[in-house]
Amino acid sequence: MSLKVEKVHTCSGHNAALYALAPGRTNRHFLSAGGDGWVVEWDLDDPDLGKLVASVETQCFSLCALPDPNRIVAGNMNGGLHWIDRESPDHTRNVLHHKKGVYAMESMDFFAHSRPDKGPWLFSAGGDGFLTRWDVANARSIESLQLSHQALRALSFSEKRNEIAVGASDQSIYLLDAETLAVKRILTHAHTNSVFTLAYSPDGRNLMSGGRDAMLRVWDLDQDCALRSEQPAHLYTINHLVFSPDGSLFATASRDRTLKIWDSETFELLKVVDTLRLGGHTRSVNRLLWLPDSLISCGDDRLAMIWNITAQ
Repeated sequence: MSLKVEKVHTCSGHNAALYALAPGRTNRHFLSAGGDGWVVEWDLDDPDLGKLVASVETQCFSLCALPDPNRIVAGNMNGGLHWIDRESPDHTRNVLHHKKGVYAMESMDFFAHSRPDKGPWLFSAGGDGFLTRWDVANARSIESLQLSHQALRALSFSEKRNEIAVGASDQSIYLLDAETLAVKRILTHAHTNSVFTLAYSPDGRNLMSGGRDAMLRVWDLDQDCALRSEQPAHLYTINHLVFSPDGSLFATASRDRTLKIWDSETFELLKVVDTLRLGGHTRSVNRLLWLPDSLISCGDDRLAMIWNITAQ
């Protein structure tokens, strides 16, 4: 497969490194947040100027758009979760919960139609090693589970498997039942350093993981979590990975200042997006978001970039 990668726009205006991205109120909008504490929404059709949605006055490490398009949650460096209401930004609540930073969050509403009493839920992963389930309607913690004595760094949810994967700084990946939070499996020594990012393939067959060791690993969930593939994907830490909407591609972001596009079936590298050839980021690429028509990246250079990815 041959790909064409084109930078559509560079979104500037943040005053510090960007660590988080999330979908906006439509498929043509996205949210960014970072070290300046600003949550900004960008319009793909008019990306020159972002709109400040909220200012939480502390570094944001994670961001989650809830099923209600007017509600957003931002996780900060001190372990707090800011529950933001677009219509009443002055009523933003900061619930200090984790003892250290909130590094990842996942919203899930997979019981919405059959069992409305079971959600929607939000899960937060903290630097204190705790995974917490939240009642979204009331912005209230329901239960917490200490999975590790080190930081939890990554979360991914598979509706097909009714499962949550949690990556930790103890080098392990924890697989949990999404409803009961029972630990189904622990992949110890999954990486030789912190597990920074996880993503289930859309069909639920594979779990991708990336870590501080710069390794990309693929776990075959239908074959007792056998290691299906591993390769040194970047020069430095893999900060994040995401699948394309159709599941045919996935992208990785790294501290080596590049993002890379891969084939989901063969795990073959298809494209390197760097500074010199494609005008990519000049510092660490921290987060990715793949919308229906665009791939978004952001990093330590305080910029968010919009990319168009097409097959040739």
